[in-house]
Amino acid sequence: MQKIGTLVLLGLLAAEPLLAQDAAEGETVFQRRCSACHTIDGANRVGPSLQGVVGRDAGTFDGFRYSGAMEESGLMWDAETLMKYLENPRDMVPGTRMVLRLPDEEDRRNVVEFLATR
Repeated sequence: MQKIGTLVLLGLLAAEPLLAQDAAEGETVFQRRCSACHTIDGANRVGPSLQGVVGRDAGTFDGFRYSGAMEESGLMWDAETLMKYLENPRDMVPGTRMVLRLPDEEDRRNVVEFLATR
C-alpha cells in the first residue's frame, strides 16, 4: 500500500500542472489579440464586453446583438468551454460571428485566467 502511495505522490510531483496559467500574460495576449473587438470594462464593441464572462451564459451580455447561433448555443462560459471555443470558435458554434482563433494552448490558458479575474 505504501508503495502505491509513493508512486502516486511521485507522479503528482513530476506531472506538469494541467492548467498552469498566468493572468498577467493573459492580459498581454488579450490586449494584443482580443481588445480590437472586446473590452473588459462593460462596453461593447464589435464583440461583447467580456467583463464577468466566466460563469455567464453565452449570448446574454446586455446591449449586445449576438448571432442566433450564439444565443441558441446553450453554452455557459467556464474555463473548459472557453478553452475549446477560443481554439476555433466557428467549429464549436457554427454561425458565430467571431473569427479570431487562439491556436496556442498556453495563450488560451492565460487569457482564460485573465478573464476569470475580471
